[in-house]
Amino acid sequence: MTKSELIQRLTDLNPHLKIEDAELIVSTIFEEITDALASGDRVELRGFGTFSVKHRKARIGRNPRTGENVKVDEKYVPFFKIGKKLHDDLNKD
Repeated sequence: MTKSELIQRLTDLNPHLKIEDAELIVSTIFEEITDALASGDRVELRGFGTFSVKHRKARIGRNPRTGENVKVDEKYVPFFKIGKKLHDDLNKD
């Protein structure tokens, strides 16, 4: 599902919402999650999952084409841990 499909689904389920309002809602939610992660916080959506940031140390990697060693700088990467309800919903029989 793309962002525009999410906005359309939101307006389909809530006919009182204008598309512009749904766009604002979805954009605001994504911006708040992004801002929280950028400041080092975690975001927990009960039943869905938890977004957090993990630190990866600098290391020596390998270029797969040439086999040459390459320095990989330290970085922060987003991490998502699935919630129990979502996990159970995905794995129903």
